[in-house]
Amino acid sequence: MASGTLYTYPDNFRAYKALIAAQYSGAQVKIADNFEFGVTNKSKDFLKKFPLGKVPAFETNDGKCLTESNAIAFYVANEQLRGKTDLERAEVIQWFGFADSEILPASCAWVFPLLGIMQYNKQAVDNAKEDVKKALTALNTHLLTRTYLVGERLTLADISVAMTLLNLYQYVLEPSQRKPYQNVNRWFQTVIYQPESIAVIGAFKLADKALEYDPKKFAESQGKTGKKEKKEKEPKEPKPKKESEPAEELDAADAVLAAEPKSSNPFDAMPKGTFDMEDFKRFYSNEDEAKSIPYFWEKFDPANYSIWFGEYKYNDELTKVFMSCNLISGMYQRLDKMRKAAFASACLFGTDNDSTISGIWVWRGQDLAFSLCPDWQIDYESYSWRKLDPSAKETKDLVKQYLSWSGTDKQGRKFNQGKVFK
Repeated sequence: MASGTLYTYPDNFRAYKALIAAQYSGAQVKIADNFEFGVTNKSKDFLKKFPLGKVPAFETNDGKCLTESNAIAFYVANEQLRGKTDLERAEVIQWFGFADSEILPASCAWVFPLLGIMQYNKQAVDNAKEDVKKALTALNTHLLTRTYLVGERLTLADISVAMTLLNLYQYVLEPSQRKPYQNVNRWFQTVIYQPESIAVIGAFKLADKALEYDPKKFAESQGKTGKKEKKEKEPKEPKPKKESEPAEELDAADAVLAAEPKSSNPFDAMPKGTFDMEDFKRFYSNEDEAKSIPYFWEKFDPANYSIWFGEYKYNDELTKVFMSCNLISGMYQRLDKMRKAAFASACLFGTDNDSTISGIWVWRGQDLAFSLCPDWQIDYESYSWRKLDPSAKETKDLVKQYLSWSGTDKQGRKFNQGKVFK
């Protein structure tokens, strides 16, 4: 069984391919801790392993290194995902090429200007829309009599193409735009709403309304620059991609994907109070629970911070423990912007095919934080949330249990594993 470490930044659709494949195959894929795009992948140690400095990148437990998302996904997949016959394997590779050549260039040219991470060019966007229509029409025809792209079961072809379509379905394919492609819509939702996909990308939401062009977004993302610098950064008309170019570089490198439009953090508008979240996190990391839990209550500011209890709603769908833990990690990864003013400790109780997930969350403010920002609303609806009274004995007991990773759940399942959001 494949195992190793995946280097990536949060919400990288390329990395999703490998992570979802691992959910199906049971491969042990760990996401590298403290990866910082533009820093980690420029370091001497990283470049020694991956000379191009591109992500996602994968290092096996025995030191072998892989780049290119399709190759990584293929490595961590199983026989069913790769294709069981030579023809099926060839068809999977064919759909890799379709995703990278027919969908990705058009998706970037259409969506990125609307997100403000690429200069808007009306002609280029109009051309991209037409290219997307052609690709979706071809897909729609192919899927007229098929459930999946290759064979009778889901393969890497489905995972790769669906992940490449994510930005389109999330940002621009509003109901009227996707109406002509009912076969594609049915197939896309079949793929992304599988438990293995949800464990990685969360509860994906289709666009209700297409993003509209806002010239301020690009200016804000670039910061204040002089006219000369702006001229130098202005992209040229997109060129057709040469067959020899790496598919991963089509969108002008991963820096473009990593650069998200700047948005206000709701926590910034709230009083900071007296509770120093970073100080507590350091103390909790460096001291045992006998000291860190009393320290939490000594420093906690109930006037400006609140404590919440979250329970996963679909515990009956949980299977392998490591997959359930990946579900927790995936949620943490997608909530990266909450870290400065939030802390959580989630626990998995039980064993394979008989487990539950629940956790204690602490954040600035008194409201349910996830509802305050669209960027934070991907996974939270899969949990039930209850605000706790900081002065209640129940709260004291729950904080002690979840910060010390001990005890049992309501049904008596014993603690198995825990993960901290800090």
